[in-house]
Amino acid sequence: MPTSFRFLDDVALADLAFEAEGDSAEALAQAATDALMHAMADPGTVGASWVRRFERRDADLAALLFDWLSDVVYWKDAAGVVFSRVKLTLTREAEQWSLTATLFGEPVDHTKQQLRDDVKGVTKHLYQVTERDGHWYARVVLDV
Repeated sequence: MPTSFRFLDDVALADLAFEAEGDSAEALAQAATDALMHAMADPGTVGASWVRRFERRDADLAALLFDWLSDVVYWKDAAGVVFSRVKLTLTREAEQWSLTATLFGEPVDHTKQQLRDDVKGVTKHLYQVTERDGHWYARVVLDV
C-alpha cells in the first residue's frame, strides 16, 4: 500500500502543514499518521515500550481522521511519549468508517531521541480530505 507525505513550508508560517496521500482511505490515514509522528520526532530514534490500542468510528471520514490525529497529539502530552510506528486498519461498513490502530512509542528521552516540533494540536485551518479517481488526499495544519 504506497503512501506518501510532504511538509508544506508555504502554507502556514507559524504552524506546520503537510499533505498526505494514499491509494486508499486506509493508506491516507497511515500517511497522515506517519507525517504527524515525523513532525514530533524521528521515529527511527524512538523505541516501542509504550503501546496503546484505539478504536474510532464516524460516518464522516474527514472527522474520523481529524479526531484520530488529535488523539495521537493528546497521548503525546498525556503520557509524555513520542511514537515510533502505528499499525492501523480503516474500513467502511454500512455508511460508517471504522479505524482500529495500535500506536507504539516510548517516553520522551532527549538523550537518545531526535525530537522535532512540540505539536499542540490539529487545526481546522485549511483542513481537508478528498478523494479523486480512487486516490485519497489530506491537507493538515498542526499548531506547534
